[in-house]
Amino acid sequence: MGLFDSVLGAVSSQLQEQVGGSNLTQVLGNLLANNGELGGLQGMMEKFNQAGLGNVLSSWIGSGSNLPISADQLSSVLGPDTLSKLAGQVGMDGSQLTDQLAEMLPGLVDKLTPNGTAPEGGLGNAGDLLGMLGGLLGKAS
Repeated sequence: MGLFDSVLGAVSSQLQEQVGGSNLTQVLGNLLANNGELGGLQGMMEKFNQAGLGNVLSSWIGSGSNLPISADQLSSVLGPDTLSKLAGQVGMDGSQLTDQLAEMLPGLVDKLTPNGTAPEGGLGNAGDLLGMLGGLLGKAS
């Protein structure tokens, strides 16, 4: 379990408190997984760069301080189609979802990249990530 135990264990109690906690876990998996909505960290970096926010994601991956992101900025990164699809998965509106993701993603990405670089093979596929997230959330309850 290793890295995911330490990383996601830190956010599992926060996820438990969220509306639709298990569905929010699915959204996180879909955002970060290699086969997810954005194509993993590499795809996420491309989206952030397109929105003029590449330095924000780079700060989360790098070893320095994490720059914050607002819900509005995250909305511009995800785009209306992706945001609508993800919000539908958790049964909330897009602004609620981006508020929660803007709070959680910087720390999560930071902890998943402890050496200041993205893992060579990415973070894995959604099934792997969801299984680990689900297991951790089950332990936290």
